[in-house]
Amino acid sequence: MLSPAATADTTARHDTLVRHLRQVLLWPLRLMPPERAEGDPRPPWQLLRDLGEASPWREVVDEYTGESDRFHERHYNEFVSFLPMVQRFLYGDGRSRRGEQEGSSGSPMRVFRRQDISGLRVVPRPGDAAITLGVVHLDLYFFYDVDVVLLNIEVAADDLPLAQVQELLYRFGRAYPAGWDAQGRALHCLESLEWLGTDGQVLARSDTQQREAFLAHVCEHRAPRVATHWAYVLEPLVSHHSDEEGRLRYRQIEYYRMPMMAYLSLDDPRALKRSDFVRLGLVTAAAEDTQLPYGDQHLADFEQRYCYDRFWSGAGAAPNTRYLCNGHALVVVGDARSEFFGCRDRGVLAQFRHQHFLLFLIAHFQKAALLMFSDRLVEALKGLDISRPASVKRFKRTIRDSFEVFLRFTHRYWFHEISDQAHVRALFQMCVTHLHVDGLYAEVKERIADMNSYLDADSLRRQANTVVRLTVVTIFGLIGTVTTGFLGMNLLAEADAPLWQRLMIFGLVFVVTTALTIYTMAKSKRLSDFLDALSDERLSAWSKFKALVAVWLPGRDGGT
Repeated sequence: MLSPAATADTTARHDTLVRHLRQVLLWPLRLMPPERAEGDPRPPWQLLRDLGEASPWREVVDEYTGESDRFHERHYNEFVSFLPMVQRFLYGDGRSRRGEQEGSSGSPMRVFRRQDISGLRVVPRPGDAAITLGVVHLDLYFFYDVDVVLLNIEVAADDLPLAQVQELLYRFGRAYPAGWDAQGRALHCLESLEWLGTDGQVLARSDTQQREAFLAHVCEHRAPRVATHWAYVLEPLVSHHSDEEGRLRYRQIEYYRMPMMAYLSLDDPRALKRSDFVRLGLVTAAAEDTQLPYGDQHLADFEQRYCYDRFWSGAGAAPNTRYLCNGHALVVVGDARSEFFGCRDRGVLAQFRHQHFLLFLIAHFQKAALLMFSDRLVEALKGLDISRPASVKRFKRTIRDSFEVFLRFTHRYWFHEISDQAHVRALFQMCVTHLHVDGLYAEVKERIADMNSYLDADSLRRQANTVVRLTVVTIFGLIGTVTTGFLGMNLLAEADAPLWQRLMIFGLVFVVTTALTIYTMAKSKRLSDFLDALSDERLSAWSKFKALVAVWLPGRDGGT
């Protein structure tokens, strides 16, 4: 039984309201190369655009490329927050973005949005009341030259109990169940989810409770099955292991929990317990008490590792604002009574939806791209069969292409610093540090360099073998050349012979010479070994003779 103090704390937690909630999911997926017709270089976003009315996605003409009256101060504040090289990545070079390739066409990033989903209705746990959230936007981010797409969804709600918010952050954004309990209920997932259309109709429902469908898919394909409600959102993109038709196919490359951002506006953030901040920062489920979700030793350095407390004070424009970041999640908690904290144009909410979202996107895009490169290398090795020349050529082409694309990725998308603004720089460093992006980059770079070095060494070996063969042919051909050309004399004086006779002799000599050259090339490796033995003064005459005889012995391969 809880003590009176614990009971009071529990009651207070249930009475704590999140005045405004924003939750942002960012799901990185790998795009599988489509089977394109010969001479069809169209990138994925062009394939999606060409579907027209058959697709709910429409390319976004953003504030930087649309009409000037759509460009507001918050967009300017977002732009100047980043360093010039990052600005070129995010916004292009100021020229038209209607071209299909990065460079003179502008930004290497393309954004598509669907407008038919306006909300979602969720039940966090069995027996809970349904919660309706509004969908602020639902986007797909494509990137030039990198086979990665990021699904981005932002939802909003007002006046929710803190415990419900914790459950939403914990359960919403799982691509499929981690498992099922003894009663067959999906673990860690929402009890149910329904996507709602503009007129309130249900467009799709979750199927996470259908255990047998997920088990059968993994058994058959050795790959997880994406839950129905997420598969619906991504249409016409289809899972790579799905039986559905579709040229745009994706594959999971990260953990099944989608990276998440959250904005929580409370009446008194200082009233939250340390356990509340731990649950928010590490995105764990709500609890009925104030106990920490993990051991004290594990959480001893929680504030140093996961909290950015530059604005966690009673002073300033946005007092009592705390940022929590573990790489997988970025959460900001602040005071609802602060006008600046809730301002959508200049305040923390505007920063959360613009600067903070972009730094989070860059960090997770970098990680997803590196995992995509790693996947491609593994697939290239799996398809390599050194006994089949076609397989070797395909392997070489894949590795060369990967090396080239990785170089472009490094110079176009790889940033260690993205801003000189202290809090943007600090939050980005927290993200990439927890995601171990630098270590992953070094590992992928080393693997690609090793494979490229192998290809270079293999090319040098082949060139050396070719030089050996040509040298052997030249040496043995020199004997005939010197013999027949001695003192400029001809063995056969046929200069005055009839034309047909000269042509016949020419043809005969041509055939014999060609045959001897081909035969010498075929035996070039063994003849090379014989020449090496012949030039070795340490070998006896008998050893050199055996080396000559070995040229025609069956089942003997010469050295390289």
